[in-house]
Amino acid sequence: MLLNYLKITLRNLHRNLTYSFINISGLSIGIACSLLILLWIADEFKYDRFHERNDRLFKVMMNQTFSGKVGTQVALPYPLKDKLKEQSADIKYSVITNWGEGYLLANEDNKVTKVGISASEDFLKMFTFPLLQGDINTALTDPNSIVLTHDLAKTLFGDEDPMGKLVKIDNNRELKVTGILAPIPDQSEFSFIHHITPFAFYESNQDWVRDSRERWDNNSFQMYVELADGSTKEKVDVSIRDIVKKQLADTLTNPQVFLHPITDLRLYSNFENGKVSGGMIEYVQLFGAIAIFVLLIACINFMNLATARSEKRAREVGIRKSIGSRKKELIIQFLGESILITLMAFLLAIVLVELSLPAYNTLVKKKLFIDYANPYLWFAAGSLIMITGIIAGSYPAFYLSSFNPVQVLKGKIQSGKGSVAPRKVLVTLQFGFSIFLIVGTVVIYQQIQHVKNRNTGYDRENLMMIWSNGELETNYQTIKNELIATGAVKSVCKSNSPITSIFSNNIVEWPGMTPGTRVVFTTIATEYDYAKTMGINLLEGRDFSPDYNDSTNVVINRAAVDMMGLTNPVGATITMWGREWKIIGVMENVIMNSPYEPVQPLVMVFMPGWTSTISVRLEKTNDLPAAISKVETVFKRLNPTYPFAYRFADVEFDKKFTQINLISSLAKIFAGLALVITSLGLFGLAAFTAEQRAKEVSIRKVLGATVTNLVLLISKDFSRLVIVAFVIASPVAWWFLSGFLERYPYRITINWLILPAAGLATLVVALAIVSTQALRAAMSNPVENLRNE
Repeated sequence: MLLNYLKITLRNLHRNLTYSFINISGLSIGIACSLLILLWIADEFKYDRFHERNDRLFKVMMNQTFSGKVGTQVALPYPLKDKLKEQSADIKYSVITNWGEGYLLANEDNKVTKVGISASEDFLKMFTFPLLQGDINTALTDPNSIVLTHDLAKTLFGDEDPMGKLVKIDNNRELKVTGILAPIPDQSEFSFIHHITPFAFYESNQDWVRDSRERWDNNSFQMYVELADGSTKEKVDVSIRDIVKKQLADTLTNPQVFLHPITDLRLYSNFENGKVSGGMIEYVQLFGAIAIFVLLIACINFMNLATARSEKRAREVGIRKSIGSRKKELIIQFLGESILITLMAFLLAIVLVELSLPAYNTLVKKKLFIDYANPYLWFAAGSLIMITGIIAGSYPAFYLSSFNPVQVLKGKIQSGKGSVAPRKVLVTLQFGFSIFLIVGTVVIYQQIQHVKNRNTGYDRENLMMIWSNGELETNYQTIKNELIATGAVKSVCKSNSPITSIFSNNIVEWPGMTPGTRVVFTTIATEYDYAKTMGINLLEGRDFSPDYNDSTNVVINRAAVDMMGLTNPVGATITMWGREWKIIGVMENVIMNSPYEPVQPLVMVFMPGWTSTISVRLEKTNDLPAAISKVETVFKRLNPTYPFAYRFADVEFDKKFTQINLISSLAKIFAGLALVITSLGLFGLAAFTAEQRAKEVSIRKVLGATVTNLVLLISKDFSRLVIVAFVIASPVAWWFLSGFLERYPYRITINWLILPAAGLATLVVALAIVSTQALRAAMSNPVENLRNE
């Protein structure tokens, strides 16, 4: 019986090659799109789940209230690390880390600058980062030790055994290699690191870190904990919540410590008023929905073409029923055909996915692949084939099996007439999905351009940023003078953070502020020429100058003036770090952090010793490589130990759009493919309609109808469906995208013209496809169609 069903299915496919091609290619593209999206989604869910005890691992976070709003931060005070275990017996390990440091690592002539972290000794016991060599229990106990990744060890030592060898750090201290890390998965909070040093080394290397050991008001470190077996996050949260609050004299910020699962750091990273409000999970859900939409569009194609061509199978159904076949058997046969076609489409989809993966991985910046050895893959594949086959074949199976054999064999069943209304509904759904995706793609693109075109408050062009180091600090003034002397450099300054980042925030008070509140200002430490180098406009007053003693003076931004409600800000005073500071200037607002957020109040202090970045403003030039070469020559001569490494501000600023650019690109691709699948199905339906109405068209043509009249006759039904789809999809798209944009404080207002433009574009595509088949029918010789009448 099954072999017989298989033969019938293959014969039908061969007999209707055009429709078989449309069905299989449409389904394969839909399945391929869904598979690509599902690979991306699966990778997002893998983040930090490779740790053996990932359900026990948490990042420590803290809520604080500033300006009446609860903010969530991961920066914590040093003494909290030990206090956590003292406060809760349910905490097995407590680890402190820094944010990452770039060091020059050298072994004789092999030198390389790489970023790593400093972590307390239990780090490797908590996290599953296997050591190829070394012992996780002792690798970080010696303050003068270092753990290298395998690739870094290979770079520094070649084929030699690195264990026990010495690595020189920043041309200063030597650390002994005590461990070699296996490759760190990309799906990790720590995927960026190339080495790990003991936190005791970091502390001995930084005076400010040692000074922070007992300071509960200096939130500058990250912490992680592992809970003991049998304990719960809820129980620990209660016991640790008020640790920091009890240690502070000033409790107006109401600090509350809590744990956040490490497996949620990627997907649930956004907080609002102290509660999780989303994160990458929103994009995962969005593209999960797109995957379903695309697959449904492909399934709808199958349903439409199968029911539309019902007359081709009607006699078969009639004969089978007349010789005893039951409705159940026919349903099984047609569902079996659908599942077989889906299997063929799935195999073709696998080929399409494999061919697409190299380009797709480049786009999404991942290393996605199909793991054929994974049994879960085959279970998922089988489920996908069965579900898709059943969904695609369900309506045709029940529709075809319902034919009355007497009416069929008498020729009283007209071509798919009973399926016209459902078919119109399905086609309308297809067009609705397409319009929705087109509108979404356009809105996301406009949002990106809106933010990119936002005034950043500084000149991003020709602005180089170079990480500082000990030798640069020593030779800074000489380097600055010689850079300007090259003629390629307009200005130079140094600061505690690059213009594209914020490294410090501090509580600021001022006369007349609302009692009982605490306000945090972005804090920039710099020396001379900051505004000049960055290209920032001074609205009032002056910048720091060697002609004055500016050790107790500050410059603020316009947002700070608005926050404090100052009419004449220059000469006013603020309090920070328990000291009084005088405002000497007001500068324009500058976007340093997220371009989607409002600019925060900023205070700039004159502290040449608290700097980590040198910024170099190049003169405008048509020969940028030559200007860079002149800068490089100066650095290599006066800072020969370190490789010359730099970044440009405009490139770093563009990186802030990496995520939404990816979302935009994926939306464009899958919206385009959805339209292709819809167009394939529409082509098949249009061809069938033209075939079905061939005699009607011929009669009309004989009676004098023009080609234009005939084309419009066939096209108008499809035009109506697009218009109905537009009426339904437009308000849904408007509602959904308005909610999507709500996450961005700086956002566009959706232009209503986008909706009719998307509808018109869909209508044009639909008419172009339908018209080709309608024109073919209208141009045919009526004699050929009416010969047998």
